[in-house]
Amino acid sequence: MLRGNSAVSTTVASTSTVRRIPCEACPLRANAHFRDFTAEELKFVSGFKRGELVSEPASMILAEGSHSAQLFTLLSGWAFRFKTLEDGRRQILNYLLPGDLVGLQGSVIGEMEHSVESLSPVVLCVFQRDNLPKLFENHPGLAFDVTWLASREERMLDENLLSVGRRSAMERAAYLIAFLYQRAQQVGQVKGSRQLIPITQQHVADTLGLSIVHTNKTLRKLAAKQLIRWHDRACEVLDADALAEIAGWSGLGEGRRPLI
Repeated sequence: MLRGNSAVSTTVASTSTVRRIPCEACPLRANAHFRDFTAEELKFVSGFKRGELVSEPASMILAEGSHSAQLFTLLSGWAFRFKTLEDGRRQILNYLLPGDLVGLQGSVIGEMEHSVESLSPVVLCVFQRDNLPKLFENHPGLAFDVTWLASREERMLDENLLSVGRRSAMERAAYLIAFLYQRAQQVGQVKGSRQLIPITQQHVADTLGLSIVHTNKTLRKLAAKQLIRWHDRACEVLDADALAEIAGWSGLGEGRRPLI
């Protein structure tokens, strides 16, 4: 039986600064999905970084309307970006996985226009925001990487908007799960042929713009086809290719990508 979690998480767990992992020893650099730094770029990014931040699940990493002196790269774990209406209704905009840049919007606009919350235990690399202009001034390759990451986010949001606006409920759910599976696969999060995505049915509902009841019924149909298996606070992906086929989605289709 599929069980939904209808409560929107509002818990802000504590965060703590931890030991610094040198950029030269970054575990993500071993992943062939990320492009290599030049020696000068690696030296700059290593000096740009100030340490790591550890957060527990359901921690508020950045809050809408806030100003932050830092921006982050997700080193490990899962998080999501969202906006909230005055009455508490939430729209999840996108999900963050290792290698994703967090908080760039605040660097450009001045304050965050969305919030970021952790889905699982996370470790984030911390960068001092006021050093960002030096990246653009002195390292055009890294500046292009930041632009590429922002463009990639826009492309994913385009696909998400298409899904919410035109796909059926089953197609939306199939797309979301296949999308998250492929993203996890790219950054080395998939172990074996199956993957646990740390989301509740409420996260799915808040991403797809569906009620929790409609979401539950839809996920039951995918489970009946033996494409997913729902756990208490996670979705196990059994057949990502079949999910993508239901959604009419051709996949991420991207090669090597930047890492800041």
